[in-house]
Amino acid sequence: MAVDIESIKIKINEYLQKDLKLFTTSSFQTHSIVLLHILSKIDNTIPVYFINTGYHFPETVEYRDQLAELMNLNIQEVSSFTPRHMQKDANGRLLFASDPDFCCFLNKTQPLEPVLAEKDVWINGVRGDQSAVRKAFKIEESAPHNTIRFHPMLDWTTKMIELYIKEHKLPRHPLEAKGYLSIGCEPCTRKFDLESYSREGRWFGLKKTECGLNTDLINKQ
Repeated sequence: MAVDIESIKIKINEYLQKDLKLFTTSSFQTHSIVLLHILSKIDNTIPVYFINTGYHFPETVEYRDQLAELMNLNIQEVSSFTPRHMQKDANGRLLFASDPDFCCFLNKTQPLEPVLAEKDVWINGVRGDQSAVRKAFKIEESAPHNTIRFHPMLDWTTKMIELYIKEHKLPRHPLEAKGYLSIGCEPCTRKFDLESYSREGRWFGLKKTECGLNTDLINKQ
């Protein structure tokens, strides 16, 4: 594990020496804490963007604040340009119920576009073992606005994440103890089912595994 961490430090220092503008994003789940902890030890001034959809569990916001204080993180917040009362379909239903892809676009993808436009490197904590989409990623990918996506955790496994958390005695998201292992927006998250994969707790019953950040905000050939 030390080799992986050292390689992250080396790459980030390379970016910094080139005077590139770095940022990261975080969903503030338990598995997110490892990258945040590593970055805090390298340079805790790197902005950590929290995409506030307005649908997060209160526990997620509390966990964010706990981690921010623990690691002295530079938290920045972005949110949708479209007010929630306007996020409805033609029948008056909120989009998370009728068109979750468009809901994710308005509340997650679109709000991050201006950040990409002003930054150079997006330090993104996706792992290859989380989904088929992410497994196909390379360590570095191109994103809109000539931004580089750097995926330092791509080859990490769930076991490595758990060992790191245990070794450094890091706090866990409070909802994990209640059976939530993949935590996103409250309307689109359900408790873990032992008979299914953990990310199936998100967008249950839909052919959807990504919110758009890792499909729309990447330039794939």
